[in-house]
Amino acid sequence: MNTAIIGAGGWGTALASLWAEDRRKIVLWGHNADRIASMQKTGENSDYLPGLRLPQSVRTTSELGDCVDAELIVFATPSTALRNIAAQLAKIISTRAVLLSCTKGIEHRSGMRMTEILREIFPKNGIAALSGPNLAIEVARNLPTATVIACEDGACAARLQRTLGTPRFRIYTSLDVVSVELGGALKNVFAIAAGISDGLGLGDNAKAALVTRSLAELVRFGVAMGGTANAFYGLSGAGDLTLTCYSEHSRNHSVGKRLGEGEPLPVILNSTKTVAEGIPTARSAWECARRLNIGTPITDEVHAILYEQKKPAVALEELLKREPKPEQA
Repeated sequence: MNTAIIGAGGWGTALASLWAEDRRKIVLWGHNADRIASMQKTGENSDYLPGLRLPQSVRTTSELGDCVDAELIVFATPSTALRNIAAQLAKIISTRAVLLSCTKGIEHRSGMRMTEILREIFPKNGIAALSGPNLAIEVARNLPTATVIACEDGACAARLQRTLGTPRFRIYTSLDVVSVELGGALKNVFAIAAGISDGLGLGDNAKAALVTRSLAELVRFGVAMGGTANAFYGLSGAGDLTLTCYSEHSRNHSVGKRLGEGEPLPVILNSTKTVAEGIPTARSAWECARRLNIGTPITDEVHAILYEQKKPAVALEELLKREPKPEQA
């Protein structure tokens, strides 16, 4: 399949490198013309994955028109940019193109998942989502990775599995798009909480308890939003949650750790080019929880830290002071 990857950050670049290994032609689009010019000159994305040489079959561009012939459009943009970029693409691509969302997030105000946005803009195209415990830097290094492609059309999911899977990028399929997307989006909020715990020096016992209760909240929250409970114990739920809460390469954990160490959020954001999706998702998830009238104590405290200037130490202390109750509640 002729493939266009929309988003030349770390994740989009890693996927381009992975899928071009068999000399498949890939168009990698980025909005920053200066960065794209640098990538064209040096053959690497020095801002996000320095040292990774892109295969010659990867064509970098800042012109969306270069994606017009793609049979597969892969979205690896920040969640806040997906709607705008998709609307521009809708004017030029064929209804035969399959759209694969690799973006993890929930839209502010609407509460829509990324594939819901794509379905609204592309009513006639096939749409799927990819999510799992997939660090860009490890995918770029061709280290063993497993992920899930979810699509309501099982034949489409199986085709993408055959086309995109490799011995070191093992793809499972699912028909449960809702759960796969929500697991990938919501875990970023909990990763910020885990990072805050580490930044405050609360120890491994506290972090294990926090991550376990995060999984319980993820399942409760995800089911209320239309997901299936068992699905959240898979790669795009428990798997991705574990990775992002513990890995030193997790952007969301890193943001949380710096918050716990006392750095102001604006300073953190101004010092990094990468996007921590847990920041916008915390706001969207908090809004969804209010509409659904469900208890989300960890999400609530992360939201308060990010958007209400609540001190991390106070937020974590209040979580510890919550009334004891049966574990499954």
